[in-house]
Amino acid sequence: MALRNALMAALLEGEASGYDLAKGFHASVANFWAATPQQLYRELDRMASDGLVSARTVRQEKRPDKRLFSLTEAGLAAVRAYTAEPPARPSTIRDELLVKVQSLDAGDAAAVRTAIIERMEWARGKLARYERLRHRLLDGRTEEQHLNEAERVGPYLTLLRGMEFERENLRWGEFALGVLDRRAALRA
Repeated sequence: MALRNALMAALLEGEASGYDLAKGFHASVANFWAATPQQLYRELDRMASDGLVSARTVRQEKRPDKRLFSLTEAGLAAVRAYTAEPPARPSTIRDELLVKVQSLDAGDAAAVRTAIIERMEWARGKLARYERLRHRLLDGRTEEQHLNEAERVGPYLTLLRGMEFERENLRWGEFALGVLDRRAALRA
């Protein structure tokens, strides 16, 4: 998947500056796509050149001017075309922590255990942020009401997937720590 597709998905929320997209990117699509602000700005410029987004400049006092981006009709057509394509094969996991876990029997098991704990803390933090976003998206409605009545349901569905990913990180971390603790007790 190209970064432009993730940006177009984020711009479905409405007009946004590059700064807002970079900041909001972590809330709206970070549960399934990551990019640096520099990558976002470069891609927005390419998208503008390709006619997928339009940009307007807003003058600000005591701050630099900002450009606000929105999808053009060509951008909306690109979103429709992209969503009609069959998805690529699911991505593979490339996770340095898992390489360390794979190697822990010949390595520093205590350091790997610490890395698992840190990953779990990271997952708890992301899960808390996702839960705050879920609360904002529901805006006092039940989940069923939101799913039936909201103008856009995609952001909520992807948020739920991100939440499940982090919950699975926590489940696996607890399991892995339990295995390491039992093995250490047997060797003591």
